[in-house]
Amino acid sequence: MRIILRQIAINLLVLFLVTSIVLGITFLLFPIEDIQSLITTKLFNLSYLAVVGIIILVAGLLIGILGSQLWKQHIYYMERQLDQLIHGQSLINEEYKDLKQVDERVKQLQKKIASQVEHAQRLATERANEREASLQEIVVQERNRLARDLHDSVSQQLFAASMMMSAITESNQTDDPALNHQIKMVEKMIQQSQLEMRALLLHLRPVQLKGKKLQEGIMDLLSELMSRLPIELDYNIEDFSIEKGIEDQLFRILQEAVSNTLRHAEAASIKISLIKREGFIIMRISDDGKGFEMKDTGTGSYGLDTMKERSQDLGGDFKVVSLPNRGTRIEVKIPAIHEDGENDD
Repeated sequence: MRIILRQIAINLLVLFLVTSIVLGITFLLFPIEDIQSLITTKLFNLSYLAVVGIIILVAGLLIGILGSQLWKQHIYYMERQLDQLIHGQSLINEEYKDLKQVDERVKQLQKKIASQVEHAQRLATERANEREASLQEIVVQERNRLARDLHDSVSQQLFAASMMMSAITESNQTDDPALNHQIKMVEKMIQQSQLEMRALLLHLRPVQLKGKKLQEGIMDLLSELMSRLPIELDYNIEDFSIEKGIEDQLFRILQEAVSNTLRHAEAASIKISLIKREGFIIMRISDDGKGFEMKDTGTGSYGLDTMKERSQDLGGDFKVVSLPNRGTRIEVKIPAIHEDGENDD
């Protein structure tokens, strides 16, 4: 309101100055004693008084037009400011002294909107994290239930079938080579199914670190494997400190690699090493299984993509080498950013 009153006052002042100038010129041309001649004097074939009135009227119109143009610029400026505000973009940095207070209000409104948007995004992130944590908990519980059911039913039935086939093989040897071969094939298939079932249970219900160091978790995993599986394990686990985030990812990679080896490689032995050399944490898992063609690694059937993604998340390098009937070797190399002061040999 004050801006409008100020603009009206300026327009009236300018009009008053123009009128004063015109009247001043009039009194210079026509002295007071000769004021009667104003009525008869003509200018441009018009009465002098009419010309004076036209000049004042035109001046008023020009002042009004200029004032309206100024307000038009102000309104256009505010429209652009509001449009920037609606679209969440930066405000236009122009100086209009008459609109300084309005500009300040718009900037306060922008800060308030930004604060509300930030609050809404934070709430959305918190809700997403809560949903993810809840979903992850549900997934873990369901995997544990499925692993428990498989262990209590299918796994035990496979074990019973394996024992029965062993007893049949030992007590009922026949003279039919083909039948003996088939019996041995069935026994081998049951044993392989047992092996795959144990690997699947390991995958569904993996050993958790639960506050332990990575080296301790690996030894627990190896102890469980040696107690349950007829496979040779060779390991070289060095003791050094590792950050918690790196420990979790490396442990998941190891579980994935061992699980895939048990399920697919038909290996008789697995070698695992965890060492630290020249600022790098290096973990290797190798087996003497049937291997595969490297050109087939894009199929994802060996879970290599998951292990590679975990390695890359740590800024590390993931390599796999495999030859048919020669086994597979996986190497994960992670940079140790925070050195613990130990001398690496």
